[in-house]
Parts: sequence; structure tokens; C-alpha cells
Amino acid sequence: MQRYNILWADDEIDLLKPHILFLEDKGYDITPVCSGADAIEKFQENNYDVVFLDENMPGISGLETLNEIKTVRPNIPVVMITKSEEEHIMEEAIGSKIADYLIKPLNPNQILLSVKKILDNKRLVSEKTNSSYQRDFRTLGMAFGERLSHQEWAENYKKLVRWELEIDETEGKSMADVINMQKDEANSNFARFIMDNYEEWINNESDDKPLMSHEIFKERVFPMMKESDQTVYFVLIDNLRYDQWKVLEPIISDYFTVENEELYYSILPTTTAYARNAIFSGMLPAEIQKKYPNMWVSDEDEEGKNLHEAEFVDIQFQKNKINEKYSYNKVTNNAIGRDLVNKFNNLENNKLNVIVYNFVDMLSHARTDSNMVRELAPDESAYRSITRSWFLHSPLFETLKLISEKKGRLIITTDHGTIRCKRPFKIIGDRNTNTNLRYKHGKNLGFTEKDVFVVRKPERIHLPKENISTAYVFALEDYFFAYPNNFNYYVNYYKDTFQHGGVSLEEIIIPFVTLQPKA
Repeated sequence: MQRYNILWADDEIDLLKPHILFLEDKGYDITPVCSGADAIEKFQENNYDVVFLDENMPGISGLETLNEIKTVRPNIPVVMITKSEEEHIMEEAIGSKIADYLIKPLNPNQILLSVKKILDNKRLVSEKTNSSYQRDFRTLGMAFGERLSHQEWAENYKKLVRWELEIDETEGKSMADVINMQKDEANSNFARFIMDNYEEWINNESDDKPLMSHEIFKERVFPMMKESDQTVYFVLIDNLRYDQWKVLEPIISDYFTVENEELYYSILPTTTAYARNAIFSGMLPAEIQKKYPNMWVSDEDEEGKNLHEAEFVDIQFQKNKINEKYSYNKVTNNAIGRDLVNKFNNLENNKLNVIVYNFVDMLSHARTDSNMVRELAPDESAYRSITRSWFLHSPLFETLKLISEKKGRLIITTDHGTIRCKRPFKIIGDRNTNTNLRYKHGKNLGFTEKDVFVVRKPERIHLPKENISTAYVFALEDYFFAYPNNFNYYVNYYKDTFQHGGVSLEEIIIPFVTLQPKA
């Protein structure tokens, strides 16, 4: 085991000899000094892993010594030790970014706990995380092989994500391959679960069905508007996976209390044109196409597929006889986001404010198209990290702070997630076939039916059909569609990119979170 070096400064250092011997017996090397000046001198001459400072020393005080030491090495962990319990001393020490604060008289185990918390924290957390996951591995594996309900799938997916995030924080990430293997197994069983149940759910033929995209406003948003005196802010972050929400949650929790975290199921295809239009219209795609053909633009028309979201919200308000003021705001770049922040006061007069943020969607497309973004986000861990970094510096974060300041009720959700595609699946289509890599629809599709979800009668799951022989084919697990001609180009270009439109836990099971501002 590595031996750590500790510098301990106290004007009564001789009285601390028993504590020093105790730590040395535990494997730590202690350098004792009896003044702040000696501590600074020793610190400049040698390398130490942690520093103990008595706050009340003659000459240079503990706080003054702390400032000198932090000037030399800002990141060195420092433990402040004092007899005083005065609040202003605690605040000044904490403001100087100390690692811990101990009150005399000390006991050996108190000191040992502080040292382990600082120096051995990562190792101990890693060991505990790995051993705990190993115990849960078998339980999860058995669960994924059973006949789970939609709610049980959601709860087990939560557990998978929890372990994935915790393992991601461990030293060496030694269990990363194991958790990825278990996710693959889960997705394989989940795909069969969706194929067996989706048609019943979408036709309301099952008593046990999940909340789905087209039901969000009627079942969640409108009731919240009725029960609350607060202005409601419905923030939809396009393409936000559940694991991405979990890395944003600690940041947002400084300003909001999570009231309820729910997972709901996206409709198929898990794309913006289908799922998001279903959210805002309260209708399924076939119904939208039939009733509002002028607003149902082909999903291949990138400019037109979501131009009518505000109109759909208005239609849904009228259909449900909701007579309240609302606004619809779509943010597709930083400038529009800043403009929304600047005009935020205008939103307070509305009962509901819908805010759509497209950044995560743009990130996934940029990652496909840009080598630089691929380098920045080569896997799920980096994808989460870049999402967190964007959020911290985004106008969206500023908007959420304003919502909290104005005591607004907040909903954070998405329309679908994404999955990192690893395996190609050969398919043949004519020139009218759509280009999405996770689902295809058309009348002349050629493929083997193994490892895909085929819907030959789209009307049964309320999807539009352009002609009598139109079929839909959905990629499962981490497959993506590639054409036989230029097959190697497709595989090299799209392998390990984040895509959506198909059937996977990451795309279908997505967050719907309600939050209250902190007082």
C-alpha cells in the first residue's frame, strides 16, 4: 500500500505525539512542526499529500499559513484544527477551500477518518462500488430474463444507469466492460418485450401500459397547471437520455427540489418528427397526418418536420378546453437562448411556458459529422461529460436559475433518447426510403427479419403509410442500418455514433421530472 506524507503544524505538537504514533502505525509518514513559519519552510522543501494546521499558533496564524501554502499548491488538501468554534473562523477556513475542519480535543480515529476521507477516498469508494455491483450483477441478470412489467423495466433500467455512473467514477473503471455487457443483455430482452407489447399499449388494449409521448400533456402537464398557483415551465431538452439527466441533476438541485422523477416511454419511431409532435399535439402520427395533412411534413424534410409545434400545442389546449395563456419557445442556438434570458420577465404572465432546447440533438448530429466532436465524445462517459459542460455554460442554466428565483414550477423532460450504434445491419431500399439509421419505412425494403422489429401494417401502431405496401423496420439493441453498396464506408462512418429512431432502453425509457424551486 502507498505510504502518504503528512505535514502537521501545531504549537503544542509534543502533546500530539500519541496521535502521530497512531497514524505512523497505520502507515502514514508524519513531519511534525511547531509553527506556521516552520510549516511554510518545510512545505517549500518537500512534497506532502496532506497538511494539518492548528488555527491558533503564535506568529503566523493557521489561516495565514493556509493562504501561503495554497499560493504554492492550490490543490493541496488542508485540514484545519482548532479549539475555537467561532463561526467566522469556520467560514474563512471553508472559503479558503480546506478539505476538513476538526475541533479539539482530537481523538485518533477522528483524525484517521479525516485522512482516509481525503487520501483513500477514491480507492475505498472504488472497492465498495465494485463489490456492491458484483453482488447486484446476478440479481439484475436474473431480472432481465424474467417477464417484467413496463414499470419493472423502468426501475431496473434506473439501477443499470446508477451502476454505470458509479462505475464511471471508480479508479481504473475495472467493471466497465461487465456493466456494458449487462446493458447489452438487457437491451436484447427489452427489444423482445417491446415487440410483444407495443401494439397493445398504443391501442389501449392493456390495463398495464406505460405513460407514452402523446399522453404527456393530458396526464401530467394540464393537471399540474390546474392544481398549482405557480407559473409552470415545461422544458424539453431534445435527445436527453436518462443518464444525461442524472449528471445534470446535482447541478440543478442547488436551485430546485426534485418533486418526482418518473420514466415514461417514447412512441416509435423514437425521433423528433414522431415523438415530439405526439407530445405537443396529444395525437399519434397517423391521426396527425389524417387530421392535419398540411402540418404533417415528411420526416425527411429536415426544415419542416417540427415547424408546427406551437400550433399543435394550441390545438391540444382547445381540445382539452384549457383556457390559459401560454408561450412556446424553441432554442436552436446560443443567441436565441440569450434572447430568451433577456426577455424572461415576459414569461411570468403565462400559466404555461414551453421551452424546447435542441442542443443535445445537435450534439449527437455534430458527433456524427465532425471528427473533432467524435474525439471529444468517443463513448457514453464522454458524451455525458460534454453535455454537463455545455449545460454549465448555457443560457438554459441561466433560464432555470431565473425560474427558481421567480418561484416557478418546473418540468424537465425529453422526446426520446439515443444509443451508441456498434453493429451494422444490411438493408436495401429504393430512393424514396428515409435516411434514418435506426428505422426505415418504404414499400421496397429488402432485409432478413432476424434482429429487427418489422411492422407490415403501420396502421396497427398508428403510423402513417404512404401506400398500401408501406412497412416500417426498426433497428434493435445497438444495430444501425447500412446499405450493401458502400457498406464499408457506412460502417466506418457511422459506427460508434449516437443515433435514435429504433428500439433500446436508452431511446425509449426517458425522464419526466417535476421540480419545485428551493426557498
